[in-house]
Amino acid sequence: MGSAALYYSICEDNSQQPHFLDACSLCQRSLSHNSDIFMYRGNTPFCSQECRQEQIEIDEASEKRWKVSSKRSSSTNNNKHMNKSSESTNKSDTNESVRTTSSVEVA
Repeated sequence: MGSAALYYSICEDNSQQPHFLDACSLCQRSLSHNSDIFMYRGNTPFCSQECRQEQIEIDEASEKRWKVSSKRSSSTNNNKHMNKSSESTNKSDTNESVRTTSSVEVA
């Protein structure tokens, strides 16, 4: 028995967490030892190109939603910051008194 097969059989006998190459990450179909395994983002296994592609599309849609929501949040925060700045400027303008009179000497 090869070292990889021995390692795999030891993991199966152990009641610990299953090996990450045991099942497809999307459909949970069992991955056989003699078939291709399609990997994504390092250590995420899939049973077929279709499952892998579906996960890629799910991740892209999720990232797109996150980017849109973070842009909205960022623009909302910037608007709040701008409003606070203009409010503080307006308050300081009304609280300051500036003397604008000048004295003129008459001869």
